[in-house]
Amino acid sequence: MNARTPRGLLTRALHAVRTYPRRSPLTFGYVVLLLLGHVWVESVLAADRADALRDHISTNLDNLHDHPVTALFGSALLFDGTLTEVLSTGFGTTLIALGLGVCCCLAWTERRYGGLRAAAVFLGGHIGATLITAAVIVLALRHGWYPQGVRQASDYGISYGAQTVLALATLAVPRWARLPWAAFVVAWPLAGGEWPGPLPKFTTVGHLLAAALGFALAAAVALTASRRRRAGAPGSA
Repeated sequence: MNARTPRGLLTRALHAVRTYPRRSPLTFGYVVLLLLGHVWVESVLAADRADALRDHISTNLDNLHDHPVTALFGSALLFDGTLTEVLSTGFGTTLIALGLGVCCCLAWTERRYGGLRAAAVFLGGHIGATLITAAVIVLALRHGWYPQGVRQASDYGISYGAQTVLALATLAVPRWARLPWAAFVVAWPLAGGEWPGPLPKFTTVGHLLAAALGFALAAAVALTASRRRRAGAPGSA
């Protein structure tokens, strides 16, 4: 059967779904954890307790000063989006961050480089972009570019880590599609973004920084692979 026919594509898709937990166990477990956490917060917890939890794990300046470890790691255990309001921007964010970023690109990273490296890339992007964004916020507050209320702003979720693996997955697409893919990764956080001053809102800054980290890692991986190929080529010694 030709894999390019509709039936062949469906067969391949079903095979990918069936083997997903075995081929990407870390990503599969993380997705299950995220979905369970989302249901717990949205449907089980009382609204005031859910709001208090979100406030506690937000990676704003005050929380990073008071309880940085809880904020940094706790914020990666919930996604800021919706699974039911399909016409909202929150659902679009969920599709990109959870669906495309975690379910697809993190799974590809795990299969390509192993679970530990995939976790390191995701957490490195999440934590790195958060901390650099915090430094940008401090600078912006000193110059009056952001309002003081940004110190306590709500900012939690998986999108910085997802953005990093989205950028790294530039290596997974065909060469002709890499520039459009990179443009998409950069463009989606800017869609409808607010500019309170000379800088966009801090979450947009964070997504762009996370993408930069992912692109830098992709470039480093590609350069290393190119050097290895040249070193192993006949007559290269």
